[in-house]
Amino acid sequence: MRAKISYVITAAVLVVYFVLVGSRGVLLIGTGTPLTVTFGIAVLILPVIGVWFLWKNTQFVRKANALAAELDAEGGLPADELKRTPSGRVDRDSADAVFAVRKAETEDAPGDWRTWFRLAVAYHDARDTPRARKAMQRAIALHDGKPVETA
Repeated sequence: MRAKISYVITAAVLVVYFVLVGSRGVLLIGTGTPLTVTFGIAVLILPVIGVWFLWKNTQFVRKANALAAELDAEGGLPADELKRTPSGRVDRDSADAVFAVRKAETEDAPGDWRTWFRLAVAYHDARDTPRARKAMQRAIALHDGKPVETA
């Protein structure tokens, strides 16, 4: 729940920022000189890119959460079997061992979104965020019945 609240607060702050920057871009365009119009258009590009990024990220998070809920309802969410250091961080060797199991499961059933979801969790636990995101994107695509590129 804490992560959801943080995400909503961050998204709200970004939207306020996009509105403020966008209004400055409109004001610059409104002055009508070639230089200010050029700057105004340039200033408007940032909020447009930001809104697009925020929208895509929000869609990704919502879809991933929906998959987690579906997998939980099936009883297929991976159990937290990771050893932790006294400070609470995941033990690297433990994360690597779980990752090896999840990778083997995914190689045995590459068309099952559930194995890709669990692999994404293993990547996340191993602190490999880019690969975790790609694995989750593949899980979402497989779940939605979309064609998936083979790597």
